[in-house]
Amino acid sequence: MPAKPLAELIRFARANSPFYAELYRDLPPAVDRLDLLPVIDQAAFWAANTWPDNRVLTGPLTDAGVYKTGGTTGVPKFSPWTRTEHADSVTAFGAGLVRAGLRPGHRVANLFTAGELYGGFLYIENALHHAPVDNVRLGVGGAAPDPYVADLIAGFGVHVLAGEPMKLSAVAECLVARGESAEGVELLLFGGDLLFADLRPLLSRAFPKAAVASVGYASNDAGLVGAPVPGDDVRVHEAFAGRTVVELLDEVTGEAITAPGTPGRVVVTNLFRTLMPILRYPTGDRAEWVDGDHRRFRLLGRAGEGARVGTVALPTEDVRRVLMAADPDRHIAGMQLVQRRLDGRDGLILRLGHIGQPPPADLADRLVEAVYRAVPLYPAEVALGSVRHLTVEWVPRSELVTNPRTGKLQQVLDERPKD
Repeated sequence: MPAKPLAELIRFARANSPFYAELYRDLPPAVDRLDLLPVIDQAAFWAANTWPDNRVLTGPLTDAGVYKTGGTTGVPKFSPWTRTEHADSVTAFGAGLVRAGLRPGHRVANLFTAGELYGGFLYIENALHHAPVDNVRLGVGGAAPDPYVADLIAGFGVHVLAGEPMKLSAVAECLVARGESAEGVELLLFGGDLLFADLRPLLSRAFPKAAVASVGYASNDAGLVGAPVPGDDVRVHEAFAGRTVVELLDEVTGEAITAPGTPGRVVVTNLFRTLMPILRYPTGDRAEWVDGDHRRFRLLGRAGEGARVGTVALPTEDVRRVLMAADPDRHIAGMQLVQRRLDGRDGLILRLGHIGQPPPADLADRLVEAVYRAVPLYPAEVALGSVRHLTVEWVPRSELVTNPRTGKLQQVLDERPKD
């Protein structure tokens, strides 16, 4: 489906979607600039985007694929794509796979999650089918046992693994435990979550000759967001020209960010999706510009993701950076922040995954001290008796908690009483 001019897309949404008609009721009759539109409030959007009695769609649901947005609990959130919208999206995404390193004749094992209306597996399968180079598609799925995948790699000569970071690392751990490495794997394509630095050593051991790249940045609800950009920094993506507009907005003021290196929340507008219009939709991620043209951006993690213990805020990426610097021998193979409450005080547990034997006993103390040096407010609050001491809990990497449906690592777990 050709992209619509912005003014035409806005006019179409106002005329055919009750939700957008209400959202834009106080705007001038003709609007042709994004900055004149309000940013969508996700709670209001999904409250109107229900089944039945949908107030977001611009027409009847007669020819579409329906997916469920990933990683959420509670009321299901369904996202429909028309046949032409889906075809256009996977074609653009498939072209991005070549930028990520897909080569003619590559045998690709698709390890993304399938079923229960989750779109990851089907989306990647279709993107590979529409990619502009020949490839062999192996529809494995995320539920396949890790030993089966390891055997398939060797038996079928798999060149590329595509999947969630935690699934890729699970297959890698299986190979390492068997004393094997997959020398023939040339490329690891990750998606659905960031690939954190603490997983790199494990992947390098299992796949010593494999490059690592993002499969691309998209979601079931927001649609296309960014294509992978070749280079060492796998977090850098580029808006799909003519299909998506990416904005970065200040998380406090809502003002547009224009300077490279300044974090903001990602807001996307999809120029070709009309059944469920996406106009200034917050993706829930944070990013920073890496160029002055506002096309390329670097993903920084989920907006607002982190733990808060008393008055101390601990963003997950900041904590991860400190721990990796304090662990030169790379014992850490995954991290979760676990919030608990005991004896009337909040506390934080660093749940750290390891491979093989537990790390040295004194490493936990060194890691805690490193966090205290980086966040001196934490030990100060401990001294005042406001919060409990930071502690470390080592677990096998496979015991880190993941979302049961998507396989994504849960970065923060709040285990405090709900009342």
